[in-house]
Amino acid sequence: MSVNRIQLSGKDILEKDFKTGIRGYSQEEVDEFLDVIIQDYDNFKQEIDRLKAENEKLKKSTPAVEQSRSRSQQPPTSQVNYDVLKRLSNLEKAVFGKRYTEQEES
Repeated sequence: MSVNRIQLSGKDILEKDFKTGIRGYSQEEVDEFLDVIIQDYDNFKQEIDRLKAENEKLKKSTPAVEQSRSRSQQPPTSQVNYDVLKRLSNLEKAVFGKRYTEQEES
């Protein structure tokens, strides 16, 4: 919402003084002031509705964004499998290689 569309602040409303006529406040001045207040409230209502809609849209898109982020952070499965197999092979060589060497010496 543009700040230019809001014509009154809480302070403006609080400090507004109406001129009194013979029969009280000037009805025309009060009506004009109330018209401005009504316009501001309508603008606030529209902005609130827009923000609520945007909030709902963002809430709905959040799981999709999280899911795509988690996919991009996971390494490819084939790379993980290769690394695991390579480590396993090195471990087998280290463990079983020593056993075979010990058996041959006996």
